[in-house]
Amino acid sequence: MRPITPDEEIAWGGARYAPDGTVWTVSDQGSDFQRLGTLDVATGRFTPVSREERWDVDSFDISEDGRRLVYIVNEAGASKMRIMDLADRNRAVRDVPLPAGVIGGAEFAPWGTIGFTLSSATSPSDAYSVDPETLQVTRWTESETGGLDATRNVEPELVEVRSFDGEPVSGFLYRPDAARFPGRRPLIVNIHGGPEGQSRPGFLGRSNYLLNELGIAIFYPNVRGSTGYGKRFVALDNGPFRREDSVKDIGAFLDRLGGDPAIDPTRIAVTGGSYGGYMCYASAIRYGDRLRGANCIVAISDFNTFLENTQSYRRDLRRVEYGDERVPEQRAKLAEISPLTRVSELRVPLMVVTGANDPRVPASEADQIVQAVRRNGGQAWHLLGQNEGHGFARKENQDYQFWTSLIFWQTNLLGTANPDMHVAPGASPTAE
Repeated sequence: MRPITPDEEIAWGGARYAPDGTVWTVSDQGSDFQRLGTLDVATGRFTPVSREERWDVDSFDISEDGRRLVYIVNEAGASKMRIMDLADRNRAVRDVPLPAGVIGGAEFAPWGTIGFTLSSATSPSDAYSVDPETLQVTRWTESETGGLDATRNVEPELVEVRSFDGEPVSGFLYRPDAARFPGRRPLIVNIHGGPEGQSRPGFLGRSNYLLNELGIAIFYPNVRGSTGYGKRFVALDNGPFRREDSVKDIGAFLDRLGGDPAIDPTRIAVTGGSYGGYMCYASAIRYGDRLRGANCIVAISDFNTFLENTQSYRRDLRRVEYGDERVPEQRAKLAEISPLTRVSELRVPLMVVTGANDPRVPASEADQIVQAVRRNGGQAWHLLGQNEGHGFARKENQDYQFWTSLIFWQTNLLGTANPDMHVAPGASPTAE
C-alpha cells in the first residue's frame, strides 16, 4: 500500500478506475469547489475535467464500456445530471432535462442505461432511468404518498440576494396556489441545521399541508456556513466573532421577501432545528419586530452550556465551528451572542421542541430558555419527547409535534386556531 495523493488538506471522493486504467475522482485541489477530474497514480497530479466553475460535483459513474461518464452537480442546491462522452476527444457534455430536485445513486447498467433516484416537489425519491443516447427519461416507481396527489405540490423558485456585506446568499421559496389563496400570504422561514448543511429542493412531505391547505408560503434559506457553495463560503461563519453574520443573512432575506407583492410582511414567522434552532432563536430576537412567532426545535440556547454538556465524542468538532468555551475571550463572546443571554429582548411567541434523550443538544438547552422566557412574562410553549433524541423519530410523536405546531401557527401566524384546542402558554405538553 502507498499513498497516491499529496499530503495536503484536500478533499477527495469517489475515486474509481475507468476500463482504460485511468483513475477518475472528485477533488477540491486548487479550487473552492469539488471538481471532477483524473488522478495520475504515479505523480499524484490531479487534472480537472469538469467545466463547472462555481458548483460542487457530488458524484459520478463510468459506463462498463468506458465510453461515457455521468456526473451530478449541486447547482445552488438543485441537482443537475450531465453525461460526458469519453470517446470524444473534446469530452462533450450534455445536460439531462429533469425537474428541480435532488438526485441520488446515479449508476450505469451493464447495457448502458443510467439508473438514478430523484426527489423533487412532486416525487418522493422515486426510481428513474435515462437513455444516454436520446436523453429520454423514464420514471419506474410511484412512491406512497398516503393517497395525496403529489402533482398538486408546487415547484420552488430560487431567490438570490446580497447580504449586509455584499455576500450573495440564496434559498428556495415555495408559494401556495394563488388561485386558491389569493392576496398576500403569510410566510414561514425554515432554517436548516448543521450549520454545514444545505436546503435543497426535495420532497417536502407534511410541510405541503402548510402550502396546500393553509396557504402559507415557506422559504428555505442557505445562509453563510451552508455547504454547496465552496470552501470559503462554508467557513464564513466559523467562530464566535463571525457567528451572527449568518443571522444578518436572514435580515437580508426578510428585506427581500417582505417586499414581495405576494407575501404579507405583517405575517412572517421563523422555524429551524438544531443549529437552525439557534438561528430560530437568534432571528426572533434580532428581527422580532418583523416576526409573529418562532418554532425552535432541538435548539442551542447557550453556546457555553451546549459545548459543556454535549456528548464528548463531538465536542472538539463543535469547538472548531462555534468557538472554544475554555478560552476566556471566546467564552465571553459565545455568552454575548447566545439567545439565553438576550432572552429579555424576545418579544414574539415561542414554541420549543426537544427530546429528553438528545445526545447532541441536551434537553437542558430547552429547559433553561423556556424558564427564562416565562420568568420575563413571555409566551413559551414547550413540547418534550420523553422517548426521543435529536429530533422526533417515532411517528406518533412526529404527528403530535406537527399537530401542535399547526395550532401554534394558526394561533400566532394565521389567527384561526380553535380556542378549545389552544395550548396554554404556561403548559408543557409531553409526547411519550
